[in-house]
Amino acid sequence: MRLVQVTIPAGKRETVLGTLDDEGIDYVVTDETSGREYTGVVYFPLPDNAVEPILDELQELGLEEQSYTVVVDAQTVVSRQFDELEERYSTDDTDEERISRQELHTEAENMTPTFPVYVAMTLISAIVATAGLLLDSPAVVVGSMVIAPLIGPALAASVGTVTDDDEMFWGGLKYQAFGLGLAIAGAAVFAWLLKTANIVPPGIELSSIGEISERFTPDLLLLAVALGAGVAGVLALSTGISVALVGVMIAAALIPPAAAAGIAIAWGLVMETVGATVLVLVNAVSVNLAGVATLWYTGYRPRNWFETDDAHRKMLRNVAAFAAVVLVLSVFLGGVTYSTYQTSVAQQEIRNSAQETLEEAQYEQFTLLELQSSTGQGVTYDQGSIVGINQGITQVTVTVGYENDPDRAALADVLAQRINETVQQDVTVEVRFIEVERRQVG
Repeated sequence: MRLVQVTIPAGKRETVLGTLDDEGIDYVVTDETSGREYTGVVYFPLPDNAVEPILDELQELGLEEQSYTVVVDAQTVVSRQFDELEERYSTDDTDEERISRQELHTEAENMTPTFPVYVAMTLISAIVATAGLLLDSPAVVVGSMVIAPLIGPALAASVGTVTDDDEMFWGGLKYQAFGLGLAIAGAAVFAWLLKTANIVPPGIELSSIGEISERFTPDLLLLAVALGAGVAGVLALSTGISVALVGVMIAAALIPPAAAAGIAIAWGLVMETVGATVLVLVNAVSVNLAGVATLWYTGYRPRNWFETDDAHRKMLRNVAAFAAVVLVLSVFLGGVTYSTYQTSVAQQEIRNSAQETLEEAQYEQFTLLELQSSTGQGVTYDQGSIVGINQGITQVTVTVGYENDPDRAALADVLAQRINETVQQDVTVEVRFIEVERRQVG
């Protein structure tokens, strides 16, 4: 429930109080004696879902331009008339819990910090995320998400769309674009400094670091994280629930991929830079798309009917633009996902082929000890545009144990031939032999 405070302009006192009486609302009026253009201040409690329609009705009387309104939380209201009002406005859907459009607008504005604070917090979160990725530390990466200030601009763009506030919409988009660009640049500079100072070992294999490799070759399933974050963020904001934890989820979709892109830039890895950057873009757009769709679905609209029509057109335009970008980038992610699947299948087929070869009678003196495969990346183009990253097997290392000094060269040739036939491409096959000695104890 909310306690609403409204200043009454001169000449509007009877109209305002008459409206509240018609709605059956308890109120208290105090006279304004400051000599300004106000004649009084009226206080009245409202159920959460009654705030928006009552304020809209009062604003239609001209109060918005001539006075100010304050809405605060109220813990308890003891009044039979309030109980009747609460019952009259009660519903069985999400409208029962959502805050008013006016409160939503204010909350969205207040969630974006001042520009200097936004810049500082974004840089800090990007640097912490970069350190966490290089350390392969999930805990440090999560810590970077907690301090990221990206939820405010993301939700501001969504709220600005459905309430027909162009200034809020474009401001949110600009903040997001600047913040993500700053995060990538900050991560790149920090990673380059670590590399130059040899704080990170020069020969480190970035693709072997789990926290980094999953952002270098993004999977289509990661799209669900961004969409879920957008929906959850809007629901938390519109129902008055703390958005702190949801902000972590939105940051999870944006900050680690941005840091991964910065690391790839610092190491001069072109394909990995493309993969991580695409993940940043598709996640950012998905958060906005999910936010706009959820707000419109939960019933938020501009105040006036003619503004609603205009907002509806803008909402459809923005949703169409967001969806088109997500669709195009999802083709890229889908290509990466399919390529990863093919690589996994090929790796299993290579292992099966090597195992079946060593199980043949002429190779009974050999035992498969270990099989490793290295992968490389290449770009897939369609009419001059990048549509995906191919991840293929480039080298296979087979470690074989042997007894009684058999002909090892012949086996190496056979394994190389059969592995190349299995993957249907030329790959480098390295066969390592280790002499084993079997002894029976007891």
